[in-house]
Amino acid sequence: MSVLLAACATTPTPKPSGPSVQAPKPQPVRDIARPLASPAKPNASDAGVWDQLRSSFQMADCDADPGIAMWARRYTQNPDRFESQLAAAAPRLAYVQQIAARHNVAGEFALLPWVESQYRPVPGNKNAPAGMWQIMPATASALGIRVDKNFDGRLDVPAATDAIMALLSRYHDDLGDWRLVDYAFNAGEFGVKRMVGQHGTPPDNPVIPKMPVKAVTREHLVKLLAISCVIREPERFNVSLPSLPSEQRLVAVSIDNSMPIAHAADHAGMSSDELKDLNAAFRNGMVDSHASPYLLMPSNHVQQFRSSLLSANDDSNANVPGTAVLPPLGATLAGANSTDSDASSASKKRSSVRQTHTVKSGESLWSISRQYSIDVKQLQQWNHLQGAGVKPGQVLKLSAPG
Repeated sequence: MSVLLAACATTPTPKPSGPSVQAPKPQPVRDIARPLASPAKPNASDAGVWDQLRSSFQMADCDADPGIAMWARRYTQNPDRFESQLAAAAPRLAYVQQIAARHNVAGEFALLPWVESQYRPVPGNKNAPAGMWQIMPATASALGIRVDKNFDGRLDVPAATDAIMALLSRYHDDLGDWRLVDYAFNAGEFGVKRMVGQHGTPPDNPVIPKMPVKAVTREHLVKLLAISCVIREPERFNVSLPSLPSEQRLVAVSIDNSMPIAHAADHAGMSSDELKDLNAAFRNGMVDSHASPYLLMPSNHVQQFRSSLLSANDDSNANVPGTAVLPPLGATLAGANSTDSDASSASKKRSSVRQTHTVKSGESLWSISRQYSIDVKQLQQWNHLQGAGVKPGQVLKLSAPG
């Protein structure tokens, strides 16, 4: 199973290589940040985001290997373009960093999507990698991520990010060296384990381990350390790190019913293309609440979306999707706390009526956990599941055994 190393903006696309994986146990996450405006100049309030990322780094600095500084200069050879690219990626980057912290993953890996795709929702064709993590279909299957003609969970950023961070955490548990974790991500877990068995764990120096891996795998680690180097010392490369305005933050709005994405965009006061880009996992123009029972949208569109749905409900006297809003990680939306809490509580009360769930075709443990507002680990514990895989027709308990 493999993850393709996607091209960065200044380099040609290397040949694919990637991990052989076993299904991890992903934890649900409920929000994402993504840019929706032109790059802004940094300000004091944003410094903490970058400081937090730097403080979570656990690998080598800029001067540990000549290749690191060389690639850092390549990334920043056009400072204006680099700043624009980083501004476009920064909100997702900040989101990924928080998920990395939840899994105790080294902060450098929050920058891994920069190496893979620059955080873009890359669509995948048959047998091709997809999403900002560039996940192969077979890898997605092992991770319990749904991929079919209507929905590609590799582009569901919360689900895919959590699954990848769980995978990286397990790699580190097995290998004990973050450098080898990156090698395993690019070249395959079992191959790296065999090399460690034959040659032992590499010493701290040289920083880029001299192990019998392909040049593209060694370069993958150099690139990861290089973009980390730029974050460490932006002034060294004559660039500024972007700000993260609150209006660029996204929140996950729960939905009870499926709907055309064009209708959802009208409710939110957004263009269909903009909302579709934020929810790229939905492939056929329909928001399928069974595949992923939430929509991602900018915080400044949430209230309009909620009010429009309520108005439509009043006009038609029909059921409409729920609007429980979950605030972005590390952020609080003014005026949202009480109403969102009430909506979340109501959702849990509704779901508590159901004691079991019969798995339908295309459903995953992740989507089921989101549907009933239950932690994935709880579902696994209650149903004695060792991994994230479920089968159609399987009956899952939705509460602890009495």
